[in-house]
Amino acid sequence: MNLLQILQDDYQRFPDDQTYGLYAEDVYFKDPLNEFRGRDRYQQMIGFIKTWFLNVQMDLHTIQRNGNLIRTDWTLSWNTPLPWKPHISISGWSELTVNGDDLIVSHIDYWHCSRLDVLKQHFR
Repeated sequence: MNLLQILQDDYQRFPDDQTYGLYAEDVYFKDPLNEFRGRDRYQQMIGFIKTWFLNVQMDLHTIQRNGNLIRTDWTLSWNTPLPWKPHISISGWSELTVNGDDLIVSHIDYWHCSRLDVLKQHFR
């Protein structure tokens, strides 16, 4: 199975059963809330989402590869475990860089909204 197909399958079952072997040991990750290095840290972040968020869903809209760059466009949604269980939705895209061994060495997420917009969704 090729890298794009594996990623597509991972998005469909996110945050469960992710294929962490696709990521280099020292992968660089950045999103509007986090920035770190390491596959173990990446796996811990996904574990946090799986443990604390409810009804997590990742909808993949497009995935494309151009050389060593992969871009995915997606919408992530969940319910926050507050008493009123607000539904949160973030649309954005990821830019993944792969090395010569087809391992992801960089994963940078961008959002189409601000962190404040996400916070406001908790109180509509």
